[in-house]
Amino acid sequence: MYEFLVDQLDEGIHVVDASGKTVIYNQKMADIESMSAVDVLNKDVLDVFTFPEEGYSTLLHALQTGRATFNVKQTYYNLQGESVTTINNTMPIVLNGEICGAVEIARDITQIERIQENILRRGKTRYTFDSLIGESPNIVEVMEHAKRAARTNSSILIVGETGTGKELFAQSIHHASPRSAGPFVSQNCAALPEHLIEGILFGTVHGAFPGAIDRPGLLEQADGGTLLLDELNSLSLPLQAKLLRALQEKTIRRLGDTQDRTVDVRIIATVHEDPLDDVVKGTLRKDLYYRLSVVTLFLPPLRERQQDIPNLTDLFVKRYNELFGMQVQGVSDEVMKYFLTYPWPGNVRELENTIEGAMNMVVDNGEIDVVHLPMHIRRRVNTLDDTPHGDNGSQLLDYASFAQERNLQSQLSQYERAYVLKVLSQNGGNVSATARALGVSRQSLQYRLRKWNHTT
Repeated sequence: MYEFLVDQLDEGIHVVDASGKTVIYNQKMADIESMSAVDVLNKDVLDVFTFPEEGYSTLLHALQTGRATFNVKQTYYNLQGESVTTINNTMPIVLNGEICGAVEIARDITQIERIQENILRRGKTRYTFDSLIGESPNIVEVMEHAKRAARTNSSILIVGETGTGKELFAQSIHHASPRSAGPFVSQNCAALPEHLIEGILFGTVHGAFPGAIDRPGLLEQADGGTLLLDELNSLSLPLQAKLLRALQEKTIRRLGDTQDRTVDVRIIATVHEDPLDDVVKGTLRKDLYYRLSVVTLFLPPLRERQQDIPNLTDLFVKRYNELFGMQVQGVSDEVMKYFLTYPWPGNVRELENTIEGAMNMVVDNGEIDVVHLPMHIRRRVNTLDDTPHGDNGSQLLDYASFAQERNLQSQLSQYERAYVLKVLSQNGGNVSATARALGVSRQSLQYRLRKWNHTT
């Protein structure tokens, strides 16, 4: 019963006897340290764990000095060499005036430490507007809007499917802005554990919760610079309300604090679907949406900027030639033909991954051919080859071949306009239904209709 109760505690319990050997080690402590009890029980602490300073641990310190310590942060390494960071309350066990052991109650903050390290590691920008590749009219227009927006401190909302380059645009905007000398802090909101989000965003003060320490949040870390919040709609609505207050008042309050702190930070947020759909679904606050969408950039998916595929392909072949020490000559005409018809659900990121994977298969630095492509693309290639002549897929394939030989930009633009207006007609002029049929956002479709001076 005693062992059962100790294992139910949400804190790690580690007890050593007078010789420094472990006598009690509960399940929570095993989870924190990624160890099993059999590897720790009845063994000397120093035989199992490694500490930055030889022989020093809060547990052994209490055993040797007879002094208790509270809320002490400690980083050490388990038997596999993995780092562990805890906040410890450690006390000697005294019987009849003699120290007969020590007990440590530990709270795990390893995850918080790793998140913070990753954030700081990603803090430097690598991309500028010169890094962006694109000649199609829709991506060129977005680039121009982004360059103009970079001159101000207004919030920006970037909308785009996964793999369209939202962070590349965010870094480029920061680099071209007056804040370029300040920090650039990036965080995917969907990757934050729910119970840690508020403390990571707004910071914590000592005593806010068990194991809490004085720590600045992302908004403070980005002070004077730019904070990129990826997948903003993953934040809970109460946190969105708190973020809105911070944006409006330019102050934040750490978790557990009673004082406001002034911050000067530009927010760039991203979502991967139409933000108005998120508002309707209740995953994005309407007031926060209006506050962030002072400038809204809609990044077109790769299937809507096909003329950029050859240049992007050349860029990625060159990049991986340098990384792999190879001299691949490019892709065959047949591969490019299929690249121009493949829908690229993963967008530019999928194209890059496809090139990288194919170059691993190339022999003797030749061209990338169909046989080198990943299986899911090769299956689609085979499907297109087997399509009857009158089928839409075959028509698209023939069109791609023709457009490659003739004026590619004008041909693609004409075909896009004709196809979109045909689908619009099939849906009785209903913009929302047409957008769903085309797989684009309603605003993206409206943008095209305005560009073509078409009214519904």
